[in-house]
Amino acid sequence: MPLLRAVPSVGDPELPRETLEACRVQDPAAFRSFVLRYQHTVFALVSRIAGPGAQVQDLAQEVFLRAYRAFPSFDLDGAARPSTWLLTIAVRLSQNARKQAARAIAAPLTDAAEVRDSATPETERARRELGRAIAGAANELSDDQRAAFVLAEFHGMSLADIAAVLEIPEGTVKTRLFRARAHLRERLAAFQKEREKP
Repeated sequence: MPLLRAVPSVGDPELPRETLEACRVQDPAAFRSFVLRYQHTVFALVSRIAGPGAQVQDLAQEVFLRAYRAFPSFDLDGAARPSTWLLTIAVRLSQNARKQAARAIAAPLTDAAEVRDSATPETERARRELGRAIAGAANELSDDQRAAFVLAEFHGMSLADIAAVLEIPEGTVKTRLFRARAHLRERLAAFQKEREKP
């Protein structure tokens, strides 16, 4: 099932090196540019991994606060791009928040794929049901599978970039994506069969 991208891809050009160098010395104006460049990506990632709610803004702010504090030690000539490094922080914080949550929350993974058009109430009801089924199936994924799936499907990251963000081998990324997609296919097939019953 193809999904529409809801956020800019981290594959988009990074900030100019001079801006990143200014971020390393914790220049507030440069860091503001850094936040503006990545805020939508971070908010989307956090909400999809940790789940929707008031904590999303707090988590996103914490991601940028940690990045600001850690920027002096970030190696501009290292293997990690700034976007990959930032999303590593975001994934870790989001997974920790999700683990600490007392109840399971279904993240709105369908928002990115939702297409608005003039529809009948029946079609709208069917869409809502499908959206709940997708969100429920996605919520059943392990944290590891969910993180890989969100980075691949909603942020358009390559296997290599996902491996860098999650700090795992590419082969492990492939396995997690395969299992996540297989689970979603299985759950959606069951949902479809249930809907087709008379």
